[in-house]
Amino acid sequence: MTHKKNILIIGAGLCGSLLGLRLAQRGYKVTIYESRPDLRITDISAGKSINLALSDRGFRALRLAGVEEKAKNICIPMHGRLIHDVQGKTFASNYSGREGEYINSISRGELNGLLLTEADLYNNLTIHFNSECTTVDLEKNIASFYNHSSKEDFKVKAGVIFGTDGAGSALRKSYYLERKFLFSFSQNFLTHGYKELEIPASKVGDHLISKDHLHIWPRGNYMLIALPNLDGSFTVTLFLSYDDGDYNFNNLTTVEKITDFFQKQFPDALELIPDIASEFFNNPTGALGTVKCSPWYYQNKTLLMGDAAHAVVPFYGQGMNASFEDVTVLDGVIDEFKRNQPSNEINWEIIFKAYQKARKEDTDAIGDLAIENYYEMRDHVANPIFKQKRALEMALEKTFPTEYFSKYSMVTFNENIPYHKAMLKGRAQDKAILNMITDKKIDLNGDLKSILAKVKSETEEILDEDKVAKTMQH
Repeated sequence: MTHKKNILIIGAGLCGSLLGLRLAQRGYKVTIYESRPDLRITDISAGKSINLALSDRGFRALRLAGVEEKAKNICIPMHGRLIHDVQGKTFASNYSGREGEYINSISRGELNGLLLTEADLYNNLTIHFNSECTTVDLEKNIASFYNHSSKEDFKVKAGVIFGTDGAGSALRKSYYLERKFLFSFSQNFLTHGYKELEIPASKVGDHLISKDHLHIWPRGNYMLIALPNLDGSFTVTLFLSYDDGDYNFNNLTTVEKITDFFQKQFPDALELIPDIASEFFNNPTGALGTVKCSPWYYQNKTLLMGDAAHAVVPFYGQGMNASFEDVTVLDGVIDEFKRNQPSNEINWEIIFKAYQKARKEDTDAIGDLAIENYYEMRDHVANPIFKQKRALEMALEKTFPTEYFSKYSMVTFNENIPYHKAMLKGRAQDKAILNMITDKKIDLNGDLKSILAKVKSETEEILDEDKVAKTMQH
């Protein structure tokens, strides 16, 4: 199998377009098929979140493909959360105690468009739009498509097929329908869905609330968040149960009930959304689910990447970053293979196997962390003990910037710490600090150096206990 073997990518979303760009840069002949029209000339938000949080892991992948600076030009830095209570009072909670660590609000469409435009510069990469994959013959490596423009079916044979076609992946569906191998798959949905709304810009195009923060209105059983856009508007997302509680998506069916809900729970946000009922009724309600599956590859022919392999809920702001990191990890695995076997021959099965081994536990970890962070954002950010914990962590990070990293910092700002390691250490650290605050084992106004020593010691103790417990389970 030669280096130049034709590569087919299903899906030209964020992961597929970056993957195609990077493989084209490596000299492969790449063809991408995308079910939707070209988003650069058609407005197709399709109910997906229209802005996302880009952080260090994502930037690392964009740097690899040479487009980091172009992406930075369409970002708005968010330095922390701004939490809004029912009375409209706010308090800020920074993401990091270190200078220069922040996440970035970026338009999904603009970033995707940037990657597609960059991909167009390569003669060895071709993108076909309006071409929806319906199934993949795993033995013959033939993908079947339906063209939405011509209304015709067609087939494409490829040397290697990558499925970057999202949580509803046609390639993944073929994995379990064809029954060629033992395939494990789980798709777990939250009992809550989401709906996009908008806070428009002021008449002169300014942001009406702070553009330097991710805004959260935590209310226990539901939550509102808002991220800034370059045009002065905010994309607002309501997370709400489908059918539980006094207010849910199934019973918010009248203008009166929707207005009553927002007046009681989010009065300051309601003042900024001119026509709440119209937006509520016209915008779709989306589902929130986690996908885990294994194996991601079949022989030397196909590989799942991005949301097709490991979709996550959006509460750590890592879905896009994790998918971009997939490209970084695969690129590194290809480099390693070529170092060990520097001929022009490439064995994709060895690469796919090594890639999954390097990546699977980390994508499982970020899936779990994202669900944990949902409950933290919804229930805990306004809790007094949690606020004390965050204040202490900010102080530790500011005073000992190279010695202490919160769980959030490890996940979001440390691309060299794998998600799985960040999860284990972060959970232990959280437990240690919360226990010590609750049991009054530390004086929050005391010497930070001695507090850091206690946190480290307690964290190591918890990690050791966890290791023992895991060993006994096995």
